[in-house]
Amino acid sequence: MDALLVLLAALALGGLVFLPWMRRRRAVRDTRQGLMVASDPMAGYGFVPLDQLDVRLPGPDQELEDALAEIRRTHDWRPAAALLKSTGDDWERRWQRVQTLAGAAAFELAEGAQEGGRRTGGIWLRTWRSEAPKDPGGAQTHAQFLVVQALRDPGSQDFRMILEEARTVCHEAGLLAPGSPIPYIIELAAARGLGDRPADYEELWSKVVQRAPQHMGAHLAALPYWSQKWHGSRQEAEEFAERAAAGAPSGTLLPALPLFAVYEHLPEANMVRSLYQSAVVERAIEGAHFALREAPADHPMAPHVRHLLVWFLVRAERYAEAMEQLRLVDGHVGAVPWSYGRSPAAEYAAYRALAIAGWEQLGGTSTGFPQDRP
Repeated sequence: MDALLVLLAALALGGLVFLPWMRRRRAVRDTRQGLMVASDPMAGYGFVPLDQLDVRLPGPDQELEDALAEIRRTHDWRPAAALLKSTGDDWERRWQRVQTLAGAAAFELAEGAQEGGRRTGGIWLRTWRSEAPKDPGGAQTHAQFLVVQALRDPGSQDFRMILEEARTVCHEAGLLAPGSPIPYIIELAAARGLGDRPADYEELWSKVVQRAPQHMGAHLAALPYWSQKWHGSRQEAEEFAERAAAGAPSGTLLPALPLFAVYEHLPEANMVRSLYQSAVVERAIEGAHFALREAPADHPMAPHVRHLLVWFLVRAERYAEAMEQLRLVDGHVGAVPWSYGRSPAAEYAAYRALAIAGWEQLGGTSTGFPQDRP
């Protein structure tokens, strides 16, 4: 009898703890089923298995992937320098590549530190700076590397010191390539972390706009400053995004910026479906769809927009649209919102699973699902 009472108590406690969670996550069964489907390359959808998802990049860039592989193999900086030189003044693509190269150096440094405390990781970046001090690509990558290092641990006692150094290197990079917006875009993050006054931040922003007024990456870098989490408010962030979207010429991705502003200010408890079917969110989603239709198909920042769209479309239960975005972006997951989590690949795969489960509940199947990739 005592054993029976203990068992009943355990069951009651389990119901008390888990049933509310199960109700909030009513799609958990479909998620599990979808995860198995999404991680199985033979499932018929042609999606990339979980363990093969690339967390470094938001979308394909074979030249960048080749350079990263060569750097990893040889610890030589020259493949990175050659890549950025060939990128030239394709500012969107250059910004993305600088970010990824800096992130690779930071990852190598952290990886080396975990292996017995050795600080040899990312040595190719230090060598690049010492052997080619006047290479603007090296200076830009070094500045972004410092920003990554600082923002990784905002509570560190070295936080401000590292960001001040990053700002100094940004200024050096600006002198080496006066027409490039990249050093000023990198400085946007440093200035945010250092708490620059709005007037000073506006002055810095004007230097970016003078050089690349429709740069989507620059707008994404500036948006957090005006958000409630940093030095602004929801209203200021939304106004910044709406102004950029309204004034954007055809062919840019700026009409998608309000979607990022909405994401920045979602409430912590945001599982309510009606939130994602509200007029504000629907308008932002349509703006992102419009931007993707109007911009070049190979726009370097398009995968960033598609990844965030997947997140919103799944939560709004617009599964057919989510599946279309997944088809176009699957394989690379180095983008918001996945990059904010502890395991970007797993978080992306979970949403992919929800999209598949929802798609199939609505009658969709893998038969005839287009598997061509951009």
